[in-house]
Formats: sequence, structure tokens, C-alpha cells
Amino acid sequence: MSFSSEVREELLELKMWDNNSNLEQDEQLARLLIREAFIKKGFINDPNKEYHLEILFKSKRKADEAKEIISNFGIDIKSTKKGSDYMLYLKDGEEISSFLALIGATKAVLKFEEIRVIKDTRNNINRLVNCETANLNKTVNAAVKQIEDINKLKQNKKFDKLPDNLKEVAKLRLENPDATYEELRKNAFKTNRKIRS
Repeated sequence: MSFSSEVREELLELKMWDNNSNLEQDEQLARLLIREAFIKKGFINDPNKEYHLEILFKSKRKADEAKEIISNFGIDIKSTKKGSDYMLYLKDGEEISSFLALIGATKAVLKFEEIRVIKDTRNNINRLVNCETANLNKTVNAAVKQIEDINKLKQNKKFDKLPDNLKEVAKLRLENPDATYEELRKNAFKTNRKIRS
């Protein structure tokens, strides 16, 4: 069963009107109207793939009325024309979660938020790994270039003409080809070599 079908099924199980609700009658009616619109012509994408919720309306007037009601609850829903219909839609995870709560789909909110947290965590980990990989590649490429340059200086008999501090840096680079510059500095302090920044 799709996520959208699960939401629709949950909404159909809700009472049409709750006499015991703490909500004002106008607010309860507004939520009911939006819930009904979603049941009739609404769709929510599988949040594992992308965030997308939409409701279709036959007339622009009805779409505008629904948009105003939803906006009054602080949800920034967008509108557009889709074929011969008028569509209200959301693509932001937080807005979709707020919308599901608005129409009373509490189970769907919990499932959606669980998926969202896992997805956001996975995305953050991927970003960190990509960043670390890029930094590592830069470090390796820089070290390889430095080693090539040091070897050229040695081949051209120019290495011994370098100032002592540069020779020390070059020797450390050759001894530690994978080290970052900061690691080379720390290594220099351990061996009492002086490297100027």
C-alpha cells in the first residue's frame, strides 16, 4: 500500500465531526473541508523518494478558497494549473508534516517524520563523507605535487641551495607523504625541527 493510500485510509477512519473537540467550530469546519479535499483529490508522494503533496480542484475559485484556509493555519502552500485542473502543492518536508497534522493524519505524521529524520541523517552523513573525501583528495594531490617538486629540485641539484627551514619541510614531506601540513608541523615539533608558517 502506498503512503498516499495509507494517509487516505487513516483519514477515512476519522470522525466527520468531533463534538468533544477543543477546537472552535470554524476551525474544526476548516480542517474538515481540507481533509475532504485531500481524500477526494489529494496525493502524497512516498517521502523516501521526494517530498511532494498535492490536491487537485476543478475550479480556480475552490483552489483559491482552500489555499486561503490552509494559509490561515500558517502553511505556505503553492498553487499552479495542472492540465484542466488547479493544483495546490507542497514540496517542503516541514510544511507537509504540518499539513498532515492539520487534517488529522497523526499516524502519517509520525511515519513521515521518522522517514524524514532517517533521510536527513543519511543526507548529512553523505555530505560529510563527500566533504572529507574531497579534502583528502586535495591533501593527497598537494602532497604528490610537493614530492614531485622536491624530487625535481634534487635531480637538478638545487635542493641543497634551499634555506634550512625549507629543507626540513621537504624532508618531512618525503618521510610523511600522506600527512597534512598541520600534521607535518606537529611532527616537526616532536622531532624538534623548526618550521615557520
